[in-house]
Amino acid sequence: MDVIHDYLQRTQAMLTTVEQQAPAIRQAALWFSQTILAGRMVHLFGSGHSRIMVEEMWPRYGSFPGFNPIVELSLSFHNLVVGANGQRQAMFLENVPGLADRILRNYDLSEQDSALVISSSGCNVVPIEMAEIFRKHGVRVVALITRHHAEQSVSKRQDGRKLSDFADLVLDTGAPVGDAMVTVPGLDTPVAPGSTVGGAVVVNCLKAEVARLLTQAGQPPRVLSAANVVGAERAVSLFESAYDEHAHRLAKLYQQVGIPSVVSEPPARVPQQS
Repeated sequence: MDVIHDYLQRTQAMLTTVEQQAPAIRQAALWFSQTILAGRMVHLFGSGHSRIMVEEMWPRYGSFPGFNPIVELSLSFHNLVVGANGQRQAMFLENVPGLADRILRNYDLSEQDSALVISSSGCNVVPIEMAEIFRKHGVRVVALITRHHAEQSVSKRQDGRKLSDFADLVLDTGAPVGDAMVTVPGLDTPVAPGSTVGGAVVVNCLKAEVARLLTQAGQPPRVLSAANVVGAERAVSLFESAYDEHAHRLAKLYQQVGIPSVVSEPPARVPQQS
């Protein structure tokens, strides 16, 4: 049995699944482009390995500002595995009710915003509550799940609701139930997951379509580009301007958040001395 060929064949099938979702991907990209054109940000969230798709969207080569990657290290810091900051704690925390509210308390959300929430199972509490809170603030939510896996999984939320229940639109990675795609003779558990492959393809299809829509609208994005493609000087200019634009967009999410302060209120008129 050629397990390499088997995995590659299964990833080809996933590409077909993504291609069949082109109309939905275009719809999501339209919402995202409208957010960016309004000067706001598309919020990105995923716990566990779904963090990979968040960072695939921004910031990396071939990406551009307009996205707010919400990466909570307590939910996605895997490399220690055991001990302090270990995997057991992360898996526990992603099912703690109320944590999503504490995360989003940091941002001044707007109906002009949109969001991409990623969860392969769509059944962990924190991603579900993230989508629920976004919806309460009038933010359009796109969910990226593994549809077959999500349908056969049980929600960790007490009312049984899943991420897809709080999404305006659902996209599918195309991976199988359980994620692992290859069966090795003599091994009773499958290996080699596929949701990251399918998820990265979906994310980059979204990114490409958003870039097209922004360019069509007369606001081409500042894309992080390699020096050996655009030249050293142009590459530096793109990186610096893209990072600055990200900072300016992010400032809007903090400026009016929560309890007013002396810097969030309009400045008082100072009497002029004669």
